[in-house]
Amino acid sequence: MVRKYGVSPNPVHQIWTARGLQPHRLEQYQFSRDKRFEEKLRDVVGLSLNPPEHALVPSVDEKTQIRGLDRTQLTLPVRVGTPARQVHDYRPNGTTDLFAALDVPTGKIAGECDTRHRVQEFLSFLRTLDRTTPPAWDLRLILDNLATDKTAKVKRWVLRHPRFHFHFVPTGSSWLNQVERWFKELTDKRVRRGTFPSELEMIGALKLYVERYNEVPRPFVWRATADRILEKVRSNRLNVDLSRTAP
Repeated sequence: MVRKYGVSPNPVHQIWTARGLQPHRLEQYQFSRDKRFEEKLRDVVGLSLNPPEHALVPSVDEKTQIRGLDRTQLTLPVRVGTPARQVHDYRPNGTTDLFAALDVPTGKIAGECDTRHRVQEFLSFLRTLDRTTPPAWDLRLILDNLATDKTAKVKRWVLRHPRFHFHFVPTGSSWLNQVERWFKELTDKRVRRGTFPSELEMIGALKLYVERYNEVPRPFVWRATADRILEKVRSNRLNVDLSRTAP
């Protein structure tokens, strides 16, 4: 714009700042193509805002391929005016998959590490939830649309365990699954900052993180209603349509 209009950079910067324009930034977006988007959205948001009585609402997903990295040099600790520092070089020490369930009302986490994330491992995690939760309570699981969760074997298991109910978020809407926010915290606070000499030590560190997190669990407070989300989605779709038709 400076070159095109023959002005100095300062007024361009002032105009952009005054109007909240940030052309240097680029973010991604995705609209769900799920034909049942509104129905699933209202179902999942309703569980988050108004959990039913005598029921647990676990937000369930798996974080795959967590890499155990052993740094080639010591991590330097925090000092006055200097953050902790890591070297870029590392030795890979295996991977693990973490199945996790975030209880939406309380924020407590149930987690299990495994080497793979097939139907067998998912069923094993469901059995753990069945064994470790009050038997008289229903379990309203919020799930992504993974093929693993919809196989015939899983469906048969659910039929034999009627207190389990699956509530799927719309396709392409994993942001509705609150455990994803916890996965981000896990990555930022433990995985990315860690040094793991072996895969077993990494798994032990993940289990310890879950244990300590559950000592003072913090639920994520969901405030947006389904109507508010739908209004925002419609507004964003309109902006995209206008952008397509703009000269």
